[in-house]
Amino acid sequence: MTVVQGQIVDILNQRIFKGEVTITDGKISSIEAKDHDVNHYILPGFVDAHIHIESSMLVPSEFAQLAVTHGTVATVSDPHEIANVLGVEGVEFMIENGKQVPFKFNFGAPSCVPATTFESAGAVIDSDDIKALLENPDIKYLAEMMNYPGVLFDDDEVMKKLSWAKHYNKPIDGHAPGLRGDAVTKYINAGITTDHECFTYEEALEKLQKGMKILIREGSAAKNFEALIGLASERYQNMMFCSDDKHPDDLLIDHINKLCARAVAKGVGVFKVLQMACINPVKHYNLNVGLLNVGDAADCIVVEDLKDFKTIQTYVDGELVFDNGTSLIKSVAFENLNNFNCDKKSIEDFKVESSAKQIRVIEALEEQLVTNELIEEAKVVDGNLVSNVEKDILKMTVVNRYKNQSPAMAFIKNFGLKEGAIASSVGHDSHNIIAVGVSDEAICKAVNLLIENKGGICAVSDNEEQVLPLPVAGIISDGDGKTVGEAYAKLDAMAKDLGSTLYAPYMTLSFMALLVIPSLKLSDKGLFDGTNFKFTTLEVN
Repeated sequence: MTVVQGQIVDILNQRIFKGEVTITDGKISSIEAKDHDVNHYILPGFVDAHIHIESSMLVPSEFAQLAVTHGTVATVSDPHEIANVLGVEGVEFMIENGKQVPFKFNFGAPSCVPATTFESAGAVIDSDDIKALLENPDIKYLAEMMNYPGVLFDDDEVMKKLSWAKHYNKPIDGHAPGLRGDAVTKYINAGITTDHECFTYEEALEKLQKGMKILIREGSAAKNFEALIGLASERYQNMMFCSDDKHPDDLLIDHINKLCARAVAKGVGVFKVLQMACINPVKHYNLNVGLLNVGDAADCIVVEDLKDFKTIQTYVDGELVFDNGTSLIKSVAFENLNNFNCDKKSIEDFKVESSAKQIRVIEALEEQLVTNELIEEAKVVDGNLVSNVEKDILKMTVVNRYKNQSPAMAFIKNFGLKEGAIASSVGHDSHNIIAVGVSDEAICKAVNLLIENKGGICAVSDNEEQVLPLPVAGIISDGDGKTVGEAYAKLDAMAKDLGSTLYAPYMTLSFMALLVIPSLKLSDKGLFDGTNFKFTTLEVN
């Protein structure tokens, strides 16, 4: 039996009282008002309502070690990153690894593997696979339906996947950035209940008014908190917090606790904030996560105050998993899985013969997944298109890592590199190699470094190279969270030393192949117009 004293936060009844919580056999056996001198606060644990664990570059067991330090006890996790590499086997790996530690991972069935037919992935999950996954009680929901055109045009496979989720009475997550009007009405009427992709107040309000739950996302790349938090005071009952993608260096610092602190600082009532962070995800997804009631699983936390939400202790099923600065979750052994089958490239592979006067250029936007399409003057040297470092128009490539194929080439603005190149095999959603650099030589060097390591992220200059290997599916490290976070931070610093002005250059890079987010992206098959959902040309004339 464990007794925890403090100021007990009763979120739903919006009251705080001095008392003690008694934990017996993993459950809360009593909550009693009692006078004492302890001023810390006891509340339900935080839940990240939508995250891809793989983006932390950690296996679930290592992710849990870090997450509990910030008071997170559970996640709603879409494993579609590893599914795009390894299929159902990858999903099963995530579930089984997560079960080895005291943390509540709630995995979904990835609905879009591959995300589109316009790129090469390592696996396919069809409607029959979705049915089999949804039969599994470890699968809590149908993960984000990114193929919103498939919903709007009644694609047969898409409709079957939605139907199976309804058959098993499991929620369906959405993904429809910018979708408005009659189109979003049809999307919602298909049974899709959430969206984490809203990037304007007006878009989120419309979706809320039409019955959707809206997730305020603040990850390492996409940051929509400022745009959407103004809705929380009135609409908190149908809103949640999520990170979507959280890189390891950021996870060392904070998680959902930081969003709570920022929301309270914005003037949103603390009970409303905590309902979004602790209660709403559990209710919406029907999670087996305790809410600080007698008889519930003891999934609760102790925090210093209700302003900064600094975590002192975290309990999961009554087990103390974080205590005064120390995570008590231990590392577990596991076997690596991978799918990396391409050979090294030559510098010639990255040359683009052309006499074009103008080219289409991807404009990367700070803290956004969406991009713009620019028409810029081409720089041609010896009959080849090259990076224009002075104008920050850099050559970019996506290299198929599942088989040998000529690299796809494009140009991108706002990475700011003045020398060298950076590259990553974390390239949403198919996780081919993606690189950007100032020269063909630098790009080739970076790409080959990742091929040698069968996955990772790297930075190269004329006289230096750094790499963080990601041997698990080519997207996840086999190391511990602190080591991976520190290694990632060094690579981030090197990218900035090379000239990048982006807050999160690797996270931004990883989304430049995400075709389902408008407007201009690059897949291993070519330059893609995400607004009209078709390939387009690099050369304008």
